[in-house]
Amino acid sequence: MKIKELTIQAFSEFTKNNPLRNYMQSEEYARVMGEEKYNYDYIGLVDETGLIMAATLILWKRIGFNTKYGYAPKGFLINYYDSNLVRTFIDKLKEFYQKKNFAFIKIDPEIVINEIDPTTFESHYNPNMKLKQDLQRYGFLKLRDNLYFESINPRFNAYVDLKNSDLTNYSKAHRNKVRNSRRKGLYVEKGTQKDLDAFYSMLKSKESLTHYKNIYNYFGDKLDLILIRVNYENFVKNSQLLYEQELDNNNLYNEILRRRNKESDLHKKMDSDLKISAYKNEIKDATEGLRTLNNHIVAAALVIKYDNRVHVIESSFDKNFKNLNANYFLYDSIINNYKYDYEYLDLGGIAGNFKSTDKYYRLNRFKLGFGASIFEYIGEFDLVFNKISYDSLLATGKLANEFNKN
Repeated sequence: MKIKELTIQAFSEFTKNNPLRNYMQSEEYARVMGEEKYNYDYIGLVDETGLIMAATLILWKRIGFNTKYGYAPKGFLINYYDSNLVRTFIDKLKEFYQKKNFAFIKIDPEIVINEIDPTTFESHYNPNMKLKQDLQRYGFLKLRDNLYFESINPRFNAYVDLKNSDLTNYSKAHRNKVRNSRRKGLYVEKGTQKDLDAFYSMLKSKESLTHYKNIYNYFGDKLDLILIRVNYENFVKNSQLLYEQELDNNNLYNEILRRRNKESDLHKKMDSDLKISAYKNEIKDATEGLRTLNNHIVAAALVIKYDNRVHVIESSFDKNFKNLNANYFLYDSIINNYKYDYEYLDLGGIAGNFKSTDKYYRLNRFKLGFGASIFEYIGEFDLVFNKISYDSLLATGKLANEFNKN
C-alpha cells in the first residue's frame, strides 16, 4: 500500500461511506481554512488495486523558522480498530511528511469514549477507551485532557436527539422561558450574507467577520444563517391581551377578598398585581420598539448541515433585549426546524466541570436544558516526526502560542 494525494472528487467520494465522516473533513472546510493561511492536502492510503483504504484532510502551515506542522481535523477517516491498517497508514504518513520537513501532525478524532448522564453527571465509558492506549502504542503523544476549551475542538459536546425532542424534554425553566418568548412577537427566518454583519455584531469572537463570510460562502447550501427577529406589533397585541385578562383576574381576587380574608387568596391577588405590573412594562417597551425597532434581529446562529447532523457553529443574542428570552426561542426554533430532516443537533462544546460553582455552569445549564446528552471525545494526539524540532517548539512556547484558545 502507498500514500497518495487524492483529487477532491476521490476524497469526497470516499468520505460519503466512511462512518467517521464529518464537516471538518470536507472540501468546504479545507477551502475555509485555505483562507486562514493554511495549505491543505487530501491524502489517501491506496492498495495495489487502487482502492482507498483510509483518507484524511491534512491542513498544514509553517511554524518557526523552517518547520511545518499538520493537522487532521477530527482525525483520520480510518478504522482505528484495524491495527495493521493504522500502523501502515502512520508509517506511510511519516515517510511522506518527513520529506517535507514536518515536525508533527495533530489529530483529535471524533471518537466518543464516554456518555455522561446529564442529571447525575455519572460517566459511562465504552470500549473506545482502549483506543487511547492503542494510539499511544502506534507512536502518538497523548496531550492533556482539558476540562474547558483550550484544545482546538471541545472535548465535551452537548447533543440533542432530534427525532425524540419536543418541549416536554426541556427542563422546567427552559419550558417556561420558551413559552414566555413565544408570546413576545419573536419569529424565525433564514438570513442571507447581508445579515452576517448584524450576526457578527452580537458575537464575542476572536475570529474576524471575514472568517464567517468564508464559512457562509464555501459551505453554501450546507449552511443556514438562522435569525430571530421581533415583531413589536404582535408583541403589543399579545401583551395587551394578557394585561386585560389579568385585570379581570385581579378584579375577581379583589371581590373574593372582600367576601373572605384568606391568606391564600391574598397571595393570588399579590401575584396578579405583579403580573399586571410586568405586562404594563411590556406594553410600554413593545410600543417603543414598534416605533423604532420593529423586525430588529435579536438572536442568530450559524448552522452547518452535514450528513445526519446539524451543528451550531456560533450563536448569540442581543444582550440589550434579555427580557425577550430570544436565545431560548432561537434554540427551540432550530430544534423544531431540523427535527424532521436530521437526526442529531450538535449544540457545541460544554465544560467538563459540572459543579454549580464553575465559571461555565450557566453555559452548561443553558445547553443541557434543551434535553441534551453529553458526549466526551477521545482528545488530542500529536504524531511526532522530528522530536528535536517538536521539543524546541514546545520549549520556546511556539506550540502554546499556535494552539492557545484561552
